[in-house]
Amino acid sequence: MSSSVTGRTPLLPRISLDRVSASAPTPIDAETMTKARGIVESVRTGGEAALVSLAQELDGRTQGEALFLGKEDLAQAAADVPAETLALFRRTADRIRRFAAAQRSTLTALDAEVPGGRAGHDIAPVTSAGCYAPGGRYPLPSSVLMTAVTARAAGVERVVVASPNPAPIMLAAAHVAGADGFLACGGAQAIAAMAYGVPGRLDPVAMVVGPGNRWVTAAKQLVFGAVGIDLPAGPSELVVLADETANPDLVAADLLAQAEHDPDARPLLIATDEGLIARVQERLAIRLADLSTRGVAEAALAHGFAAWAPSLDEALSAVDELAPEHLQLCVADPEGAKAKLQHFGAAFLGERSAEVFGDYGIGPNHVLPTGGAARYSGGLSVFTFLRIRTWLDLEDPGEACRDARDLAQLEQLSGHALAATARLPQ
Repeated sequence: MSSSVTGRTPLLPRISLDRVSASAPTPIDAETMTKARGIVESVRTGGEAALVSLAQELDGRTQGEALFLGKEDLAQAAADVPAETLALFRRTADRIRRFAAAQRSTLTALDAEVPGGRAGHDIAPVTSAGCYAPGGRYPLPSSVLMTAVTARAAGVERVVVASPNPAPIMLAAAHVAGADGFLACGGAQAIAAMAYGVPGRLDPVAMVVGPGNRWVTAAKQLVFGAVGIDLPAGPSELVVLADETANPDLVAADLLAQAEHDPDARPLLIATDEGLIARVQERLAIRLADLSTRGVAEAALAHGFAAWAPSLDEALSAVDELAPEHLQLCVADPEGAKAKLQHFGAAFLGERSAEVFGDYGIGPNHVLPTGGAARYSGGLSVFTFLRIRTWLDLEDPGEACRDARDLAQLEQLSGHALAATARLPQ
């Protein structure tokens, strides 16, 4: 029976549209950042002993349990999982790989004329990457595939996967993705280990990517500079934008699919049909009653909201203020609605294009910017692992010499001026 019928508080709290922007999550809180900094520094300075201690304390690893697994371990795990599971991983990996390859093909080397010669760029992958896959509550092989397959598609030479859940299906997914190793711990300690390395056991990587909780997100911010990172990818978010054409049961199903990720996940509904909100609340209550992940999902629903918008334009404006990670467009004209929006991580056009398909490797990546970061960042892609390296080859630098000299003199940088002048024809 629905909350509206029983008189209980709605599963998805109602807020007014003018409160949408105020509902946006705050950056990583100071306490989490301080504690994460201590963990990161402990691993950086304490090496394997510190990592083992933290893995036992925070990840539940036991004394003597291996933290560093190699390709042979991954291959053995793959041999031990059911054949249909391995086939599923291979199909998913192939779709991710083909989409990444198609993206890569849109970026090409450049060779262009400039005064006195030529300039351009070439494209090279980073040499190594650490791919984080959450797994504190459930093993998430999809995140292993999304990150590691994409890194390999970019041409990364060495790929390490880290996760707090070294379940056989996680190791098998790492094998299918072509990972070189697996670090069986999670949280800030795993990010630090990949970024700084563990002497004698794990070489540092050039880039750390992947989604995670607030500890992972904080640690990625802390190690940035020592390594590259992809984007803020914290607790999951979904905005369902719905009009009178939306199916309330499908809307409820999509909201619960996000809610079960994490108690800190944010399932959000913005509807232009006020009656739809009540119908969705009813379906949420019915679906939640039989959901095996009910405890997590119910907590996440309490962190979300439902808001009514008097018009589609006002609803779209509210979506742009949120800049959500996932955007499900359950409206009569989803392509038209998308064309009016500026900020979202990934859009799912129409009820048939459910966000769950994005989670499970139909092609585009599911590692996406959260917390409003879609205002300045896109999701993980093959481009994340690529570097654009420019070059310059001048045969006749006369014009460049004179302009560089004059600009250097304006900036009072005499050494620059002399370096340019020395190349003027005598």
